[in-house]
Amino acid sequence: MDTITPCLWFDTEGEDAATFYTSIFEDSRILEIGRHGEAGPRPAGSVMVVSFEINGQKFVALNGGPQFRHTEAISFQVPCASQDEVDYYWDQLTDGGEEGPCGWLKDRFGVSWQVFPKRLVELLGDPDAVVSQRAMNAMMAMKKIDLAAIEEAVAAPA
Repeated sequence: MDTITPCLWFDTEGEDAATFYTSIFEDSRILEIGRHGEAGPRPAGSVMVVSFEINGQKFVALNGGPQFRHTEAISFQVPCASQDEVDYYWDQLTDGGEEGPCGWLKDRFGVSWQVFPKRLVELLGDPDAVVSQRAMNAMMAMKKIDLAAIEEAVAAPA
């Protein structure tokens, strides 16, 4: 078995989505574009599938029609090393999309993402229950994660 490849179903926006994603993430590229032939079911020459790669992870965008929509049941996590990275990915991915709670967002294609600083995971898993609860409470009040505000909440006197 090679690897498991996520396949994202779109109506007709697969190539646009792949181009959008590969423009955001540095180590990314379009690998291949497959087009419909004369047999259809869509017009000959129109995009059927797009294979692309983000940071070494392969994806397929399938233009399968309007039957299925993306939901938050599947999301992609973007763990960030700094607040600057959080800000960058958040701004890029929400462009034309919508902000959600606790670092979640939907991009312009309806795909869900979680953008968060790695430090947040450490704070949420801190063995000190006061620290982890304060981090959780601060995060629950946010859309885009603000690490400085979470660190401030964690450090507040009892």
